[in-house]
Amino acid sequence: MIIPLAEQLRPDSLEGYLGQEHLIGEGAILRGAIESGKVPSMILWGAPGIGKTTLAYIISKQLQRTFYTLSAVSSGVKEVREVISKARETGDSPFLFIDEIHRFSKSQQDALLGAVEKGIVTFIGATTENPSFEVISPLLSRCQIYILKPLEERHLLKLLEQARIHLENNLGINIEISEQEAMLRISGGDARKLLNALELIVNAEMKEGSTVMITNEKTIKIIQQNLAMYDKTGEMHYDIISAFIKSMRGSDPNAAVYWLARMVHAGEDPKFIARRMLILASEDIGNANPNALLLATACFQAVDVIGYPECDLILSQTAIYLACSVKSNASYLAIRSAQKSLREAGDLPVPLHIRNAPTNLMKKIGYGKDYKYAHDFDNNFIEQEFLPEKIKGKNFYEPQNNPRENELRARLKNLWGKKYK
Repeated sequence: MIIPLAEQLRPDSLEGYLGQEHLIGEGAILRGAIESGKVPSMILWGAPGIGKTTLAYIISKQLQRTFYTLSAVSSGVKEVREVISKARETGDSPFLFIDEIHRFSKSQQDALLGAVEKGIVTFIGATTENPSFEVISPLLSRCQIYILKPLEERHLLKLLEQARIHLENNLGINIEISEQEAMLRISGGDARKLLNALELIVNAEMKEGSTVMITNEKTIKIIQQNLAMYDKTGEMHYDIISAFIKSMRGSDPNAAVYWLARMVHAGEDPKFIARRMLILASEDIGNANPNALLLATACFQAVDVIGYPECDLILSQTAIYLACSVKSNASYLAIRSAQKSLREAGDLPVPLHIRNAPTNLMKKIGYGKDYKYAHDFDNNFIEQEFLPEKIKGKNFYEPQNNPRENELRARLKNLWGKKYK
């Protein structure tokens, strides 16, 4: 059996683990739990290839406890119950690691609850999806959520050097990496993807006793020849969804349907696709066409009820509509601008005239004084300032040039004058 390079280089101690210093660095919260031996059930949330499985394995080895591992793709309630039964017999609260826990159904997740609550097993789940959406509330409440950050370039370069030395020693060849930018770009911060790329290039170029020279050009040529297939659990997962989103954002329904077909053919989770369209409907279309969000919401709900195979029609209809729709990212820019202002100016006080005044004392000290009730005036509007004094008059929302937002701009200009150009 050929063991992949990523598996060969998997570290077995915290000292050899790269990244996640905020969790397992000196004095960090998870490291403290590991060193004390009191590790809670947890969910590790982060992008692919940043060390979720490895961290779970290291934790079990550090504490010298039995480690059971299941994949939500190929396991179900039967396998979970078998592990829990074995755990009851041993009584040492072994670790039960479930990869891609977001793919477990509600009933499958329910099967874990009793064992986790009673401490029969210490559960570790790994997911690339937001646990708030994909993990049932009772299980969430019994687990600590640890967010893993993307690996930084320094981590990837260190890993690349370790892999180069390992391959040289095992294959008896010289490997010179004269350019690594293409490999880093292809990896997208995914350590497994980086190691797979290196192994692929070396295997393609290797001649006994020779030197393998790795350049950006050679990397791109070899990798592109091997990226034809889509694997919903592997490296192309995020590349294809990215192409799908960018096609809709770029108003190309043909490309959007093509990438959708690739995902449907591979059995991609339809709720994952629908959720991404929900985000796009608000981020990239927004008030230029409010119906986009309504249709995307209906799509998500319908897909959840119907499932495959028929839900591909609903996904297709929605993707085409979103791709053909007029675009605007004004709402996205507005909230990001407001958040930037918040970071820079801090939590500014609410102006007195728009504060709530439920008691006489509050009224006496000015809460709500001089507030003008819009419905008492013509057109249900009266000009007054609603922002804190320090940032009054500041614009966050700038309507963009499309029919719907031109209407909004005209209304705002009519009401506010120069404030909305």
